[in-house]
Amino acid sequence: MILNDLEGLGSEKLRGQNANRGVHSQQFGVKLGDIRKLAKPLGTNHALALDLWQTEVFEARLLAILIIDPKALAADEVTALVCANSEMQVADWLSAYVIKKHPNKETLRADWMQAPHPMAARAGWSLTAERIEKTPDGLDLPALLDRIEAEMPAAPPEVQWTMNMALANIGIHHAALRPRALDIGERLGIFRDYPTPKGCTSPFAPLWIGEMVRRQAVATA
Repeated sequence: MILNDLEGLGSEKLRGQNANRGVHSQQFGVKLGDIRKLAKPLGTNHALALDLWQTEVFEARLLAILIIDPKALAADEVTALVCANSEMQVADWLSAYVIKKHPNKETLRADWMQAPHPMAARAGWSLTAERIEKTPDGLDLPALLDRIEAEMPAAPPEVQWTMNMALANIGIHHAALRPRALDIGERLGIFRDYPTPKGCTSPFAPLWIGEMVRRQAVATA
C-alpha cells in the first residue's frame, strides 16, 4: 500500500535527476516534500519503518527514517542500518533523524571513528563534526586535525565529505586552531573545484571557514 502510494507520487524527470546526482538504488522519483507529507499522518510506526527499510527502495528508506523510533533501536541495529545503506541522502536523513536522537550516539560515534566500513566512518565523522561545533569538551581537536591531515586524501569520497565538515567546524568555531585548519584545507585541496550553485557556500574548507567567520563577525558587530 505505502509502496503504491510512493510509486504514484513518482516522476520520470525526478528519477533522472536523482540518477544524475548518484542515486543508484531502485527509486520512484518522489519529491522529498511529498515523502514528508506521506510520513506526517503515519506518525511513529516502528514496525512499518523496518518493513519499508527492508525493501531497499530509495524513497521507502527515506520514509522509514521519518517514522522510525530511534529509542527502540539497539546500538548494533543502528550500526546495521548505517552499513546497509550506500545512498548519501539516506545517510544524511539517518544521521539527522535517527542517529542524533539515539541515546547511545556518543558510544556509537567513538566506535564509528575507528570503523573500517566507509558508511560507519562517515557517520562517525558527522557526529564528531557536530560535537566540534556544539559540545567540544573532551575532544582532542589537534589530534583530529592530525587524523584529517593524514587520512582525508585517501579516504573514500563519502568519508571525505564528513571529515571535511569536521575540518571546517574546527576552523569556524575554534579560532586558535583556525590557521592550521585553513592550512590543511589549502594544502589538501579537497573540494577546491566542487561545483557550487550561485549564492551557496563552497564546501572547500578555506572558503567555507572564511565565509562563516565573516558572517559571525557581521552578526556580532
